[in-house]
Amino acid sequence: MASWDWEVFCKNTIDGEVVPRCFGSGGDITYLDWMLSAWGWTLSVALLALVVALSVGSLMGIFRTTPNKWLVGIGNAWVELFRNIPLLVQIFLWYHVLPSIFPSLRAIPSFVLVVFGLGFFTSARVAEQVRAGIQSLPKGQRYAGLAMGLTLPQTYRYVLLPMAFRMVIPPLTSESMNIIKNSSVAFAVSIAELTMFAMQAQEETSRGIEVYLAVTGLYFISAFAINRIALFIEQRVQVPGMIGGAR
Repeated sequence: MASWDWEVFCKNTIDGEVVPRCFGSGGDITYLDWMLSAWGWTLSVALLALVVALSVGSLMGIFRTTPNKWLVGIGNAWVELFRNIPLLVQIFLWYHVLPSIFPSLRAIPSFVLVVFGLGFFTSARVAEQVRAGIQSLPKGQRYAGLAMGLTLPQTYRYVLLPMAFRMVIPPLTSESMNIIKNSSVAFAVSIAELTMFAMQAQEETSRGIEVYLAVTGLYFISAFAINRIALFIEQRVQVPGMIGGAR
């Protein structure tokens, strides 16, 4: 079996010479520098897409539980549209098709298009979780809020959503972890994230085992950190007697 060469990450990306302390200086860039930069792009895409997904998905989930048929229809259409088209196809639509239809989009960086593409795709799944959380609450809570003189938006804000969001933290944790992994589709539109780094570094160094193991470890660390943060939040906001827990 061929021996592993972890020193590959200390090599200069230009001439392949080993750089002391593994970090380049000036114009020198090592494979470790490149990988950490790619990790930063992965986290940036994932976290910004998560903000979009939680914001839009929560809104669509609320729409689907209101008595207004128009809002319910908008929420249902949103979920069905973005849930039933493969993610990679959606990214290509955002990157290639929409700028052709709307030329003004050509000025928008591909990074932003990927954030919205991934965010909207995940928002459909978040909307399902939020809808399920609201509908799992006893109907008496909605009626009690309205009977106290609250408007419907106030009933959602002060009565329904605080409980519903506590209940859906575990499934939202899974969606947050998935968005880290799904961010790998960004390589398809030339964003220098971890998957693109792994593909190019493996071709340049022929050290696929070391490169892919390192990238796998960074994906694991990222997803595990999301899991622990969500578990901490869940434990802090959990209502006594509520059953559940992020795992």
